[in-house]
Amino acid sequence: MKHTTTTVDTVLPTSNSLIRAFRWTRMLLHIAQGLLVTILVYPRVKPRVRAAITQAWSAKMLRILNITLSIHGARPAEHTNKLFVVANHVSWLDIFVINATTPSRFVAKSEIRDWPIAGTLCDTAGTIFVHRAKRSDTARINAEIHDAFEQGDTVAIFPEGTTTTGDRLLKFHTSLFEPAVANQALLAPAAIRYRNTNGEPSEAALFIGETTFVQSISAIIAKKKMIAEITFAPIIATDSLSRRDAALLAENAIAAILNVAKPHAHQRFGEGATSLAGQAA
Repeated sequence: MKHTTTTVDTVLPTSNSLIRAFRWTRMLLHIAQGLLVTILVYPRVKPRVRAAITQAWSAKMLRILNITLSIHGARPAEHTNKLFVVANHVSWLDIFVINATTPSRFVAKSEIRDWPIAGTLCDTAGTIFVHRAKRSDTARINAEIHDAFEQGDTVAIFPEGTTTTGDRLLKFHTSLFEPAVANQALLAPAAIRYRNTNGEPSEAALFIGETTFVQSISAIIAKKKMIAEITFAPIIATDSLSRRDAALLAENAIAAILNVAKPHAHQRFGEGATSLAGQAA
């Protein structure tokens, strides 16, 4: 996919080879530590303890990559009951940005479970996997999310179903809002953006087109510094909404924060975009 975001990244300072090697090493060790914790510790501790560990681990991951987290807007109160975070999708970094702010269990496509290392990490961290080919899977997902809410967990989705360059918003898939409406959850719309230190959009964070995971990590590690910005819109109650209305309200809220046009009703996936944690209906 071609995109038109600024090319200012090419003239900003980059890290030298020694620093890049150091970051790669720290990141891989941090991932290994996270994998051990999810396997050995998570099954033995309460949900709130898991959430605190996830938040601390994700915040450290961003620090290792020298990414400054900037939080704005109506950030949900800690331990808000039945919280359903809804965010636009730019990068695999989005997961760490959300978890460092509001630790969540993500809804993701079932294929991710088969990914080396990442699949195990997601599975043991409590990711709720969706089978795209099974429309009958809705009841199971509703039940799993209901159980997650009962345990005090927050749930998060990327309703565009795929990543974009961040300068537009794709139509939200209304079926992903069914569990929120069925469980009368509170929606927390969140807009995610990545910037260089000069305030311009950063291309290093993008995970689109034919970009591989290793190429994406390399681009981020090569950056001297980057800012991850997450802005929350006010909470939306779903107790009197249809899933279509809930999706539309969240979509409008995020589009307003990003200052982009609202998606047209006929809009679908952008050609060539890379799906990471979102799930198309």
